[in-house]
Amino acid sequence: MIRHATIALACVLAAAPCAPASEFRHVGDFILQSHFKVTDDKVTPIPIKAMVFRVHTDGMVIRVSAGGEDAVSTFEIYRSDGIGRQRSEGGALEVIPGVQATSRNNNVLRHLRMTAESLTITTFPGVSDQTIISHAVAVEPIDPPDDGGEPDEQPSSP
Repeated sequence: MIRHATIALACVLAAAPCAPASEFRHVGDFILQSHFKVTDDKVTPIPIKAMVFRVHTDGMVIRVSAGGEDAVSTFEIYRSDGIGRQRSEGGALEVIPGVQATSRNNNVLRHLRMTAESLTITTFPGVSDQTIISHAVAVEPIDPPDDGGEPDEQPSSP
């Protein structure tokens, strides 16, 4: 589906980082589809505007930006050997390529789950009974990759 994101995600999943630790590369763009809070047994949708998350990694850290360089969240990868998911209720659990990462900042714990198809960020505020879940789906890159790589297709010469 999204070839660039799939290739980049496969690179992240390799045993050794694909780039030097200081070099971050673009691994995909994701558009926010749903945002809601969970309190006890109640799920409340939170109104959202279309927002694109740009994701970069160096193989050990994931950076998620939304709307510019000032709005960057950093997550430390703790698992890159796949993500379990259940396609249908009661169906078998399957493992698909993906990474999981966490972030703790100002007493807020956040968990990131990313595959080539989707990105989910779950936020657990330190002093609250609410959990916030943001789910985004992969889209074609909004701008050309900013990782210094070659574009997938070269324009033809006049």
